Amino acid sequence: MDIDRGIRVAVDTGTVTLGSDKSVQALKLGKGKLVIIADNCPEEVREDVMYYSKLSDIPVYTYEGTSVELGSVCGKPFTVATLIIKDQGDSTILEAMG
Repeated sequence: MDIDRGIRVAVDTGTVTLGSDKSVQALKLGKGKLVIIADNCPEEVREDVMYYSKLSDIPVYTYEGTSVELGSVCGKPFTVATLIIKDQGDSTILEAMG
C-alpha cells in the first residue's frame, strides 16, 4: 500500500489530529492508534512523541519526507510535523503498518 494514499484516505474519511501539541496531548490520554512524525520533526517534539507513545503503547511511524510534504499529503496548506490517527476510516494504513 502507498503510505501517502493511506494517510490521505485516513485524513479524509477517518479521525485524524494534526499538530504536535494536540498529538502529544492525545498520546498522554492514550487516544489514538498510530502516530506519524515527519522526518524533519524538531528533536524535542520527537522525544515527547516517542516517550508518550511508549507509555500508551501506540506505534510511531516516521514519514520519509519533510513536514511540508506531510502537510501536502494531508491536503493542508501548512506544515504538519506530527499527526495521530484515532480512527482510520476507509484507510488500510493500520494493516499496512503491521
